Amino acid sequence: MDRNVRKLRDQDINPCLEETHASSKCMDHYNYDRNMCSAYFQNYKDCRKYWHNVMVQRRREGIKPDMPTAAERREMLAALEESLTDLSAGL
Repeated sequence: MDRNVRKLRDQDINPCLEETHASSKCMDHYNYDRNMCSAYFQNYKDCRKYWHNVMVQRRREGIKPDMPTAAERREMLAALEESLTDLSAGL
């Protein structure tokens, strides 16, 4: 298997693995009609943008590795979800 393909499938390297798979499944399901999968593509773009910003921030702060591991990302997302829940409960 090509090295780049392995990187894309590695959960510690690719933070948007689920979004990648969902986009691919949608394309397969709708016979590669991109218009039917635009929401999946947007989710993927949003995911990449979010984690890219996290990576840039960690780089600026000198935190290694630049990209959090899969376990760290799960913790970060859980904390983010909890804070969003707290915000919506306060409204």
